[in-house]
Amino acid sequence: MVANTDRLGAALAALEKAFSGLENALDARAENLQNREDLENEVRIVHEDRAGLARELDQAQFRANRLEEVNREVSGRLVAAMETIRSVLAHEK
Repeated sequence: MVANTDRLGAALAALEKAFSGLENALDARAENLQNREDLENEVRIVHEDRAGLARELDQAQFRANRLEEVNREVSGRLVAAMETIRSVLAHEK
């Protein structure tokens, strides 16, 4: 009878150890899944940030190109105005 009790106790201890191991494995799996979700969220945020920065860069490049065009136009007008002033001054002499 004592041997049966000892075997039953050992079997219960082994079962408890197995359940504990299973619980630890499930906890680790849940943590891994959470870490994966966190990582996927971080990657999504990085992609969204990159897309926003790309849009801002495109807008800045457009503005820079437009400013360059305006600068050339203003420069041409200034050259024309200076030539007109020189011409007027040359005729006054």
